Amino acid sequence: MRLKRWGVLLLFILICQGAGIIGSFFTFDAIPTWYATLMRPSFSPPNWVFGPVWTTLYTLMGVAAFLVWKQLGLSPVVAKARSRGLSIFWIHLFFNALWSVFFFGFHSPLLALVDIVLLWILLLITIQYFFRVSRGAGTLLLPYLAWVSFASVLNMAIVLLN
Repeated sequence: MRLKRWGVLLLFILICQGAGIIGSFFTFDAIPTWYATLMRPSFSPPNWVFGPVWTTLYTLMGVAAFLVWKQLGLSPVVAKARSRGLSIFWIHLFFNALWSVFFFGFHSPLLALVDIVLLWILLLITIQYFFRVSRGAGTLLLPYLAWVSFASVLNMAIVLLN
């Protein structure tokens, strides 16, 4: 049984990392070309920061989703929160991957801004549901919320500057 749980945990992490991998298909070629031409705010981090930050955040997301998934035998109210939380989590992950498609693939910071606002809202709802099921799961998503909040401001600044 323990081996199965480790496998499921790994699967959750790999699925979350997969969202980043999908995004990277649109990102890598655009960074030295189109992205390099954009005016960016002074608080824009260097490009090398994004890879390690996102890798860490995707891992935390996978662990958080796993912690919620493994909670069984819950009261009906908590079981409902588990089901809804995981459903919204997967939807939010889709919007997470879509951001790179909009920003780097379509070269549309404005469309990416709309996406990241929806992502932020879905993430906030996910966190609320996750906290109802597992305090640890909700807590693991807080650094991600902070980063998406920062990324939203950065995205908005790029829209305004360009």
